Amino acid sequence: MMTLAKVDEGSLPAYHQIRSCTESYFDRLGDNPLGMGWPNQPDAFRRFQVMLDVITSDPGTACDDAERPVRLLDLGCGCGHLYEYIQHKSITGIQYTGIDLSTRFIDVCRSKHPQADFRCLDILTSSDPLPVFDYVVINGVFTSKCEMSFDQMWLFVQSLLSRAFNLARCGLAFNAMAKHVDWERDDLFHLPLDTLAAFACRHLNRNFLIRNDYGLYEFTTYIYKNR
Repeated sequence: MMTLAKVDEGSLPAYHQIRSCTESYFDRLGDNPLGMGWPNQPDAFRRFQVMLDVITSDPGTACDDAERPVRLLDLGCGCGHLYEYIQHKSITGIQYTGIDLSTRFIDVCRSKHPQADFRCLDILTSSDPLPVFDYVVINGVFTSKCEMSFDQMWLFVQSLLSRAFNLARCGLAFNAMAKHVDWERDDLFHLPLDTLAAFACRHLNRNFLIRNDYGLYEFTTYIYKNR
């Protein structure tokens, strides 16, 4: 079986390159969507809404509970921009938790939003217990592979999706770069749909929805739990 490759930075797993790459964007461009590696703010806002749509698009009713808010985990939360989008849009009924590998980003989140739940954690290596959330969203973590090979990145994606799906009571949303584009960038992770579908059916759930309807060169997948 393949194992997650190491990088030279303190013998960390190779996927920590994603954190390092994003921190370099932050150093140059600051606390905004561009500083997280996105090309512009309108597209970033569109992604936020697509991520949150996993809740309203859920075909089942097992997660409907008007007595309490929806427990949402933002995995790879960066500087907390999804949380700020929820506040900006006055979206209620969501109990938010943000997790990121970067201590720098979590420090920024906590300084801006001391009332919110932000945690610095690598859920693939940490033994810290986590609660079960209703939904887990992974926005932007799977779009850039930096200097990793496709196989290294795909192994990381499978590992993180499996772990995240176990943390979700109702469903999971994540995005990746599409293969059906005018051209591919070597540093981006262009995921074939059939590769993803085969993995989801075999290891997660056949009950999934792929969205390619929001005008960007990527797609978002919702995977729901059994009903």
